[in-house]
Amino acid sequence: MTAGAGVVVVGSANVDLFAAVPAIPAPGETVLARGREVRAGGKGLNQAVAAARAGAATTFVAVVGRDEGAEMLLAEAAAAGVDTGLVRRADGPTGTAWIMVRPDGENAIVVDGAANATLTSLTLTERTAVSEAAVVVAQLETPLSAVREAAEAAQASGARFLLNAAPASELPEELLRCVDVLVVNEHEARHLSGEADPSSAARTLLRLAGAVVVTLGAEGALLLDADGERRVPGLTARVVDTTGAGDTFTGVLAATLATDPDLDAAARRAVVAGALAVETAGAVPSIPTSDAIAARLRQEASR
Repeated sequence: MTAGAGVVVVGSANVDLFAAVPAIPAPGETVLARGREVRAGGKGLNQAVAAARAGAATTFVAVVGRDEGAEMLLAEAAAAGVDTGLVRRADGPTGTAWIMVRPDGENAIVVDGAANATLTSLTLTERTAVSEAAVVVAQLETPLSAVREAAEAAQASGARFLLNAAPASELPEELLRCVDVLVVNEHEARHLSGEADPSSAARTLLRLAGAVVVTLGAEGALLLDADGERRVPGLTARVVDTTGAGDTFTGVLAATLATDPDLDAAARRAVVAGALAVETAGAVPSIPTSDAIAARLRQEASR
């Protein structure tokens, strides 16, 4: 990568095991699935694919196992245009996620990190890649120690550090102070801030992060930075499966910010991408291309 170019995603890669269910089971309840599929996923891989399909030169830093699942994940990422040259191998299984999807598209997910748990630090080559990026992306499905290293390397080089604080977790203030753009959904915003209202949560989090983006599902997104608070409206979508929609938003946001610092324009593009993603089943299969995003933007502008 050339200095200050493209996106580096540091994060997880999982084999997603999908089951279509009539309802998410309650404790002690058994439900019968109406089919199952095996797909590529993991928040890191999803976001890397989203960034690449949105047009950014994207490098993925991750750890997978030495199994068939790893081969499938690497092939899917490479096919989307992601540079997987820095993906490491670990003894043992690749990460796995069990995903139940209701007919209305809502889901419940259980994740076994497996190989992802070994991403405890960055190698010199990985830190160099981070320092040469325009935007660095991380999430919380890998150990926090590597996320901290990525944040520090990005801060030292002037790269924009984007943290998707998902799944919800306690975060040290020193890490949040390294974050240029914090992306959270309403649940994660509430968990980190202690505030139930998205606007109040964003104001609390802005005391630490440079900018806060709260995703609101069908309602779009809320943005808060030094320029104040504003909303990006949502789009009407035919919901099939919400899995990966947030990752699509994050990856497209990062890809757009890599060439244009305008947070509002990047968030608008990301909202459109997220709406497109819920209209197709699966995480990676649902992530739209740059052309699809552009077409939907034109369609919305003509209304």
